[in-house]
Amino acid sequence: MFFFWTLFDGLIAYIAPILITSRGFSATEMGLIIASSNIFGLIFDFILVRFLKNTNYRRLFLIVYLLCFAYPIFLWLSKSVGVFLISMMIWGLYGDLNNFAIYNFLGRHSKEEDHCRDSGIVDLSRGLGYLIAPIISGILVVEAIDFFPVSLSISFLAISMTLFVLLIGLKIKEESTILEHKAHNYNFLKELSVLRKIGKLLLPVLLFNIAIHIFDALIWTIGPIYSQNFPNFEDFGGFFMTAYSLPTLLFLWLADPVSKRFGKKRTAYLSFFLGCVFVLPLAVVSNPVPILIFMFISSIVSALAWPAIRGAFTDYIAESPSYGKEIETLNDLSCNVGYIIGPIIGGIMVDNIGYNNMFLVISIAGMSLTLFLFLITPRNIRVVVHR
Repeated sequence: MFFFWTLFDGLIAYIAPILITSRGFSATEMGLIIASSNIFGLIFDFILVRFLKNTNYRRLFLIVYLLCFAYPIFLWLSKSVGVFLISMMIWGLYGDLNNFAIYNFLGRHSKEEDHCRDSGIVDLSRGLGYLIAPIISGILVVEAIDFFPVSLSISFLAISMTLFVLLIGLKIKEESTILEHKAHNYNFLKELSVLRKIGKLLLPVLLFNIAIHIFDALIWTIGPIYSQNFPNFEDFGGFFMTAYSLPTLLFLWLADPVSKRFGKKRTAYLSFFLGCVFVLPLAVVSNPVPILIFMFISSIVSALAWPAIRGAFTDYIAESPSYGKEIETLNDLSCNVGYIIGPIIGGIMVDNIGYNNMFLVISIAGMSLTLFLFLITPRNIRVVVHR
């Protein structure tokens, strides 16, 4: 189910930047439009934590699918900023709901000691989709887009929803009841206060989550249009995104044993730091083949960061079930902040300093921030809020 959903989302994510720039918008404007989806997502974070009572992944996924069917249609019909923003709003909402649903699913059906492993399994199925989607996109989309890639993405979505219908018919044993608690009946100001207190406890981890999502958003925004630099290398954008996505699929199995040996946060920090080290050569390399090689190596060494930090958040939810919803919200909020900043700075840097200098800036910034967070993050974080 996740695999085919990710094929849909990966195709649309690849198409969106090319579609927007092909309709007369600059890279900076494109970045701002893409970022708006996560501005909407950030707003929805606060709304969802207030109104999603006793969440159940079955209901959430159903809403996600309905929104997903609407999104590519709106995106294809978009020619003005206003209609693009409506499309981005739909994208932001279904992305938020999907994250809530995944954490709810893991919380119900995953044992605490298996959180990192099971998060990795989810990432594996989604990683496979995000691996294949750029390959398909690179073949179908070069400079112009017709409706066929859009219709193909809808077909993948239909397959995923069919599998979802089969899933909800299964009676899967629940390993945990951590998410089956009564939601807090806080007023808005009290809810903000609780979020602020928990956010302060989790600040280093949240900042790291922002950083890796800035990087991810930047690559997914700039990667599809990066191929314009190599007109003689057919389908470079697809190969570039595949080099970025493939290691997630190949090396996720290492996340669980490495995290158990070194700790989830330390594993995530070290993995991302090394990934940034291997992005640095992209600042001076101009040949497309070495670029693909260095991106592939960077993605190999950073592949453990995602399941490790996801497993850490799942731990916090399991350890503090009374604040599960708030922890989910802060996690999703940090993802949205990263996905807001990433497309914006990516578009601005491409227009003003070029691709090479952009890679220089993000690699040095990533290494510096990760080293700082490694030094200040407590080894054990307990989410205990005094009312």
